[in-house]
Amino acid sequence: MSLRYVNKRRLYLLNRLRHYSNKYDAPIWKRVRELLDRPKRRRVVVNISKINRYTEEGDLVVVPGKVVGSGNMDHKVVVGAFDYSLNAREKLRESGCEALLLEEFLERYPEGKGVKIII
Repeated sequence: MSLRYVNKRRLYLLNRLRHYSNKYDAPIWKRVRELLDRPKRRRVVVNISKINRYTEEGDLVVVPGKVVGSGNMDHKVVVGAFDYSLNAREKLRESGCEALLLEEFLERYPEGKGVKIII
């Protein structure tokens, strides 16, 4: 018999994403849920440089995985991610960006309008 590790925060977040997708008719949260529901070895890991490359000043960005600290930001964005490395969170805050957990991002922007998914 094998025991499977279950991340309770991740399970809670998957349920919240399904709820918000249905309640606000927002297909973006359904897609984020699909990307977050992958096995750990296939989850998304995004560098700050990639966020910088594909965004503009004032964009709303969601990362359904982890943000790591390679690269620099030269403009301000609001980033919501499942997890951050310590270096990434520090770099984002130094550049004036908001680094929110996905739960906080979901509460602040429930309809998902104008949100970009970076994978």
